[in-house]
Amino acid sequence: MSNRIGTETRKSRETEIAVELSFDGTGRAVLNVDNGFFGHMLELLAFHGGLDLQVTASGDTHVDDHHLIEDAGICIGKALRTALGDRVGIARYGSALVPMDEALAEVVLDLGGRPYLVFNGEFSREMMGDFSSEMVEEFFRAITVHGGITLHINLRYGKNNHHIAEAIFKGFGQALRRAAARNAALSTVASTKGILD
Repeated sequence: MSNRIGTETRKSRETEIAVELSFDGTGRAVLNVDNGFFGHMLELLAFHGGLDLQVTASGDTHVDDHHLIEDAGICIGKALRTALGDRVGIARYGSALVPMDEALAEVVLDLGGRPYLVFNGEFSREMMGDFSSEMVEEFFRAITVHGGITLHINLRYGKNNHHIAEAIFKGFGQALRRAAARNAALSTVASTKGILD
C-alpha cells in the first residue's frame, strides 16, 4: 500500500505556512510555530492521530494569533485531504471520548468530503498562554472546510481551559486516526452511493 502523504504551503502578506503530514506515521511532530501553546496542541494532535506532522508557521503575531492559526488550519486541512486521496478502503467515521482530568470532550467525525463543523464548548478566559481561546473553534473550522470533514466537537464538561483544549485536540487526533484506518476488506469507498462528497 502506498504511503498517504500530503503537503501544503501558503504564503501571504500575513503568514507563511508549510505543512507535511503522513497518515501512516508514528505520531512524531516536528514543529517550528510562532505560538507556543498552539505548537503544544499540534504535538498532541499528531501523537494521538498517529500522524507524522511537520509544520512551519510564522506570521503577523504582533497583530494577534488569528491569521497564523487559521492559515495553519487551512494548510493542515488541505494536506489531510491530499493524503487521503480517493479515500478507498478507509473506515470513514471515527469518534473519541477523551478525558483530561476534570474535562471531558467528545469528538466525532466523517471523512466523507462534506465540510461541516458543530462546536459546542466554552472557555472561561480569553487567553491560554499566547493562544486566544476562540481560536480553538476557528482552527477546526479551517480544517473542516479545507479538509472536507464533517466534525462535531462537544465539550461534555470541564473547568480548566488548558485541559479543555487538550481534550479536544487529543480527541480530534484519536477520531481522525480511527476514521482514516484502512480496512482490507473494503475495496471501495464506505458509501452505498459508491462515491464520497
